[in-house]
Amino acid sequence: MAYSEALISKVRKALAHIPNVKENKMYGSTAFMVNGKLCMSIGDHRIMCRIDPAIHEAAIKRKGCRTVEMRGREYRGYVYVNDGAVKTKKRF
Repeated sequence: MAYSEALISKVRKALAHIPNVKENKMYGSTAFMVNGKLCMSIGDHRIMCRIDPAIHEAAIKRKGCRTVEMRGREYRGYVYVNDGAVKTKKRF
């Protein structure tokens, strides 16, 4: 899987003010860890975000956002956001 340098740059800027952020290459993507825990991962035309499970249902109603699913299992509190949904600074 390839990853988008433009999305990586946007995420770097968005997380710049947060302490203890580390960037790692993992599983063909670039992951951003906060305090040693996965926060966001940038892959091919999408961002995977770890969110509060309490807002999961509201999040997936937004354009370009869907639940992360792996091996047939849905992961509440993890969403994919496609790059088209965050093209503008306001949408990001």
